[in-house]
Amino acid sequence: IDMEDYGHIQSSWQIIDDCEQVFNNFGTVIQASLLRAKKDQREHKHFRLRIVKGAYKENEKVAYQTSKEIDINYLELCKSHLQEGKFTSIATHDYELITKLIRYIERNGISKSNFEFQMLYGFRTNLQQQLAQQGYQVCVYMPYGKDWYGYFMRRLAERPQNINLIIKQSLSKFWLKGRL
Repeated sequence: IDMEDYGHIQSSWQIIDDCEQVFNNFGTVIQASLLRAKKDQREHKHFRLRIVKGAYKENEKVAYQTSKEIDINYLELCKSHLQEGKFTSIATHDYELITKLIRYIERNGISKSNFEFQMLYGFRTNLQQQLAQQGYQVCVYMPYGKDWYGYFMRRLAERPQNINLIIKQSLSKFWLKGRL
């Protein structure tokens, strides 16, 4: 079950709590940018979580405002959930965060079957392949439906460097095609 902007968070958690009374085979998302993320994680640590930075710009009353704060919270949320032993989806394209988490995972003997890295189709393709070659589970997802463009643009807006990645990958593929 996905999460949207802060205005929908509480109703999303209510749906999740209702589902939890009947089902045990689902998961949800925790947005590291939200101040309430650790509390939400503690209350829902018993099932699969997908941990993301969060793509919505929220005000300082409900969300961290700097990348550094969000990154610190992201790492803490991932480490905590990995320690719980429940499946963790590590959803980031951030090489530094991935590197830090791999070090943590190796130091703590966390099984590769307890987590996966998730990335958006077309972003950091080389990193996806590198992780898979190292034996890590990698899930590549692609938005579709009526609002795919809005989703895609939020991913770009949350980290403008992603635009550079797309351009570099597109140019290198174009260049390679011309050479082959």
